[in-house]
Amino acid sequence: MAGNDHHPRIEDVARAAGVSVATVSRALRGLDHVATSTREKVQVAAEELGYRAHPAAAKLAAGSSHTICVAVANIAGWFCAQVVGGVEAVLSEAGYEVLVVGVAGPDARRRFVADIDRMHHRVDELVLVDIRLEADEAARVRNSALRVVTIGNSYPGLSSVRPDDISAARLAVDHLLNLGHRRIGLVEGMRDDPMQTEVSWRRREGYIQSLTRSGIVVDPNLLEAGDFSVVGAQEATHRLLDMSEPPTAIFAISDEMAMGARGVAVERGLAVPDDLSIVGIDDHPLSNTVALTTVRQDPPASGAMAARWIVE
Repeated sequence: MAGNDHHPRIEDVARAAGVSVATVSRALRGLDHVATSTREKVQVAAEELGYRAHPAAAKLAAGSSHTICVAVANIAGWFCAQVVGGVEAVLSEAGYEVLVVGVAGPDARRRFVADIDRMHHRVDELVLVDIRLEADEAARVRNSALRVVTIGNSYPGLSSVRPDDISAARLAVDHLLNLGHRRIGLVEGMRDDPMQTEVSWRRREGYIQSLTRSGIVVDPNLLEAGDFSVVGAQEATHRLLDMSEPPTAIFAISDEMAMGARGVAVERGLAVPDDLSIVGIDDHPLSNTVALTTVRQDPPASGAMAARWIVE
């Protein structure tokens, strides 16, 4: 790359190879769960770009712990795991260690925030993934000694990375409207979400906006909580299909819930999409295996972007 001062980064290799930054990191480090063809594609892209992982200058700074804390609301969830993969890939490239901490529920969140002033002795920076803070908690995080980047939720004075969930939901519902559906069910997150996750209400807002723009009055009976789980979505779908006038289509705000809804439809002898159309959001790896229509997002890229801000 003569004449170019830009040193190729792991994101450049990911784009060239057509894979996620997390996959590039695993492939170049020889880790498991990477197909041979993918590993070879990544290696070729890295060689053609002249990519070499190199420690960040920050690692040489006196007093640095070389460790970044990534706090996640749902440590076992697909979305959080994908985000952490993107964070870890960039930080590993830059010579940092990653400490992943689960912060599940309001009590754990309050304890975590209360301890934040002491965290700077153990970590250099902090990434918050899908953690909804109260106003006083956000102020405490903002005034701490750590630099903080949030993913999924945003707060004044803190850098944040967030997909446009409202537009993504509108895109999904508009697709169903264009197919001729007028009675569209919504399988959303938790109705009484203790963490008040922004993604849930933003995607609900996109659903409402799409219907309203088409002159359709939103029927609150068509909104069911799926708790961001396959089982929760199955229960929600049963409730929707048991209505005296069931929906002809369902928008689930995550692919895992959309797959749960699809399973119920098949169980009831409904053909998808002929009898019931279903759309999700995520582009989950398993969505292809069940021919699920979905709006793609890129969680590893969100994680990589947040990590790059910290590094640079």
